[in-house]
Amino acid sequence: MSEVVTRTERPAHRPVHRPSFLARRRTYVWAAGAVLLLALPFYLDRFWLQAGLFAMAAAIGATGLNLLTGATGQLSMGHAFFLAVGAYGYCVFAGDGADGLTGLGLPTWLAAVLAVLVAGVAGGVFSPIAGRLRGAYLGIATLALIFIGQHVLFNARDLTGGFNGRDVPPLSLFGLTFDDRALVVAAVPFGSAEKLWYAGLVLLLAGGLFARGVLRGRPGRAMNAIRDHRVAAGVIGVPVARYRAAVFVLSSMYAGLAGVLLALVFQRTVPEYFGMTLSLDYLAMIVIGGLGSVSGAVIGAAFVSLLPQLLTRYSDLLPLVSAPGTGGIAPGEAARYLYGAAVVAVVLFLPGGLVRITARRNRPTPQEDT
Repeated sequence: MSEVVTRTERPAHRPVHRPSFLARRRTYVWAAGAVLLLALPFYLDRFWLQAGLFAMAAAIGATGLNLLTGATGQLSMGHAFFLAVGAYGYCVFAGDGADGLTGLGLPTWLAAVLAVLVAGVAGGVFSPIAGRLRGAYLGIATLALIFIGQHVLFNARDLTGGFNGRDVPPLSLFGLTFDDRALVVAAVPFGSAEKLWYAGLVLLLAGGLFARGVLRGRPGRAMNAIRDHRVAAGVIGVPVARYRAAVFVLSSMYAGLAGVLLALVFQRTVPEYFGMTLSLDYLAMIVIGGLGSVSGAVIGAAFVSLLPQLLTRYSDLLPLVSAPGTGGIAPGEAARYLYGAAVVAVVLFLPGGLVRITARRNRPTPQEDT
């Protein structure tokens, strides 16, 4: 008779899940970056702060365009039109009419909100067309918005000021006016650029988090399905036309918000700025940074918007680049050559954009997974 020996098996040891080195490093990098961004107004001069604000406004607008073109696959050539709607809408709502131009004299914070909403309404008016067209046909249709917008901006003088543009009323919020009247903080005078810096950071963070939530949720999956295979998306129950129209409205609101921030930074709106070149710049931003990615929109916007500023700042030190009218290549023209070459390089060698490089670096190794 065989003896049966029963053994008490010890439960297998369950490893304690601890944050990997990669996750901890990423947290430290984000914390250090946040502290750096908050401290920059205390150390940088006005030029660098304005350049950073231009990059923030461009990143907000590029995020909206990435939702439309990168995530949903709708080509838009009229993004500058909605930036103009936001910029001039703010001037009309906030202006007091003292300069002889139309102004409703509303509180500036309310004017900013209404300007973004008007940009969304303009996108909603165009959304039935956006819901039915796709590809090059949609791009051509949105290109018509640029010509319409330029005609209105140059000829509706009572609203826009015509060729000379119009002054932008400074933003006032919670008793703080974002103008050049100095506000001393820690023995550092804060002018309009320093004050707007923090407003721009808040707007960029809020816009980026909202877009990231959209892309990671059910709407984002539906948008990607529409981009990859429109017919299959409709078969599985995605309301294609409704989603395409809704994303167009959302992208227009992002552009309107970027237009308001640009107007506050420039302190004067000029019709020539909101032309076809600006729309092409935004397309370059999302291609260089990475289609369908919020991080890619921010990286591409920083690259495209800061490059002309840097070339202008250091034109005396760079070969072939000189001030306009001196015989060399103007900084703005040189910048377009460079990021035009960057677009070609990204399309050929890095289809995912510059954000793909950071994604590869942050990819965990097998040792970090264990």
